[in-house]
Amino acid sequence: MKELNIIGKSIGRHDAKDKVLGMTKYADDFSMPGMLYGKALWSKYPAANILSINTSKAFALPGVKAVLTAKDVPNNEIVTRMGQTHKVKGIFSFEGLYRVLADKRVHFLGEAVALVAAETEEIAEEARDLIEVQYEPLPGVFNELEALKPEAFWVQEGTDNTVTHYYLTRGDVEKGFGESDVIVENAYHVPFVDTAYIEPESGVAWVDDNGVITIRVATQVIEHFRDVAEALGINHNRVRVIAPYIGGGFGGKEDVTVEIYLALLAQKTRRPVKMTWTREESILSHCKRHPFAMFYKTAAKKDGRLTALQVKLVANGGAYVTLTPWVLLYALADAAGPYRIPNVKAEGLGVLTNNTFASANRGFGGIQPCFAYESQMDELAKRLGMEPLEIRRINYIEKGETLSTTGQIIETHVALPQTAEKAWEAVGEKSSPCSANTKIGRGVASGMIGYGRLIVLHDTSRASVQVELDGSVVVRSGIQDIGGGQASSLCQIAAEVLGVPYEDVRIYFGDTAQTPLAGTTTATRQLYMSGNATLNAAKEVRKRLLTKAGEMMETGTEDLEIRDKKIFVKGSPGTSLSLAVVAKACASDGIPLSHEALFKGPFRDVTEFKTLEGKLFPDFTFGSIAAEVAVDEDTGKVEVLKLASCFDVGKAINRASVEGQMEGAAIYGMGYALSEEVMVENGYTLSPSLSEYLLPTSLDVPDVKTIILESGTGLGPFGAKGIGEPALCPVAPAIVNAIQDAVGVRIYELPATPERILMAMQRRNVQENKGGHFEVK
Repeated sequence: MKELNIIGKSIGRHDAKDKVLGMTKYADDFSMPGMLYGKALWSKYPAANILSINTSKAFALPGVKAVLTAKDVPNNEIVTRMGQTHKVKGIFSFEGLYRVLADKRVHFLGEAVALVAAETEEIAEEARDLIEVQYEPLPGVFNELEALKPEAFWVQEGTDNTVTHYYLTRGDVEKGFGESDVIVENAYHVPFVDTAYIEPESGVAWVDDNGVITIRVATQVIEHFRDVAEALGINHNRVRVIAPYIGGGFGGKEDVTVEIYLALLAQKTRRPVKMTWTREESILSHCKRHPFAMFYKTAAKKDGRLTALQVKLVANGGAYVTLTPWVLLYALADAAGPYRIPNVKAEGLGVLTNNTFASANRGFGGIQPCFAYESQMDELAKRLGMEPLEIRRINYIEKGETLSTTGQIIETHVALPQTAEKAWEAVGEKSSPCSANTKIGRGVASGMIGYGRLIVLHDTSRASVQVELDGSVVVRSGIQDIGGGQASSLCQIAAEVLGVPYEDVRIYFGDTAQTPLAGTTTATRQLYMSGNATLNAAKEVRKRLLTKAGEMMETGTEDLEIRDKKIFVKGSPGTSLSLAVVAKACASDGIPLSHEALFKGPFRDVTEFKTLEGKLFPDFTFGSIAAEVAVDEDTGKVEVLKLASCFDVGKAINRASVEGQMEGAAIYGMGYALSEEVMVENGYTLSPSLSEYLLPTSLDVPDVKTIILESGTGLGPFGAKGIGEPALCPVAPAIVNAIQDAVGVRIYELPATPERILMAMQRRNVQENKGGHFEVK
């Protein structure tokens, strides 16, 4: 590979200065003259029939301009899809019914029942509270295992609670167990988790002079303009969605949030309408990470080689299907982790419950099983008297081998041994305890997750690159920038290919009317998909410039190079033309200086998909986390002393951004491990604010050591792999493994709170006093 000038450098992102100075206009910072304020009325019950809704008092309140219920929504029931152009057969449901406003029944606490628009936010809130709803409470069902029982309450009318059911078998699992020397069998559980982004759901909508509804909204999916249009019963070309910089997404802004509500109210009132949810509304009403009940039985020989794995995963999807079939598919594909296991039997069920619906969240189906399979690896090591690193080294899959679950061939480099060793080395010497009752422990965990969407989905992305007559560059892409530098990475790619300073590249992004559609900022896909689209577009423009320069300089294009806005003969930098001169010559000859490129992800045509066999993902990112913790044996409190993250990123486009993603993932994973849980009791949320929903603070977080490996084998531009989600998955199991190392108890349910640790230690102590073998369950 030729020497790169911009790719791989820690270049300050073009949006950094405004963000540091507080000048970036996020969704809630935007306002318009004559703007109304929208509010939603949320259900008071997790399951109930709606007997009547009386809006007369609300509408009579001075300053109220609209009050809407389900009867006012032209198409209140719409079907959400993942993959518009290809329908996958053989699964209970890959399409999720979505109700804009509850009609006849509410299915979870916080489901929207009515909308209000008023002159001020205070009037809108008062009007909302004046809406009278008569409910008939229903019993509901709230636990994923209870929801599977034949006698369970049906969450959605006319169908049982199982929304998807997968299974896979590779090899002979019973034979594998029979050949083993040790078997570890455990049940694990992970909870509802909120996305907890800094910026809650927010947007402004208005109707322009052409009758087009424009929605400026914090979203990861500007292509929801189609969902908005279908709900309103209008043509797609009458809805425009603009995504400004977003204050965090983590999957929570992948689903529709305020878009349809705003469009309905703006259409009804013909005035701009703003809606911003409070933190309490966000936690109460919007999607969560799926709780999973996970049952693992893992077998190994005396030498540590894995022989068999049996898994059952049950995902709690909450009240609506949304993305549950897809999350569960990812989870089952990842259920064995990055290990070589010849005999695997796995089953996955997605079920509905009367809880807030679960959907996308960072780690999308990979993070839940990672906690289980990495806990199992440590338990096997303990039983076999092996070191945790040793048993992993023996079983890591390698390039050219097949994934133990689906049989997909691993086609790129697998750097797992290096990532585990370097992460372990990075935690350094073991810390000394600060008191007699403090125990120090260390843990390691590895993980994998695919980047890019499933290859059954015809994934595409478009980007446009244009050179101006002064040699500056414009990139246009529908990419949504959720804070990870997604837009800036495209600027770096264009700058590298076209030989211009990074500062001379501008990007227009996230606008369905002005930018080529780039797909969703989800699934760790944008660098791979839009990055390659930008790379291809820039290469085409570069080829045209070099061809024209070759004519002007009477030399072949293979002898030319572009750098610092000059085109010169290789080896003779003094023989050159400015990029501006060549651009003007192209313009004079009618040679286009812009090009829109389409990048297509790999595609696999599938007619029967229940057994999950074969290739599902374009590629995988592999890596490891090492952690050191201090556990207070008197209180159960855990302090994370050290965290080290090591991943093969293929090629770092911007090293600072990659480090930021790895550091952010480590902190996000700390919360999952130790404190974050949306506590729900019979459908009622008991942690409705950040006072009860406990996020890690700056006082809780150690310096995160990041080690970047670059194999150059990724499918993204310049050999890059995705890192946003993969860097999260092994964090929680590494911390839980460290807790076990410190105090000798295994935590099977996240988060590992002080109470759970103390209870596990008490049960262990009781059993030790009685004598005999005891395993914490």
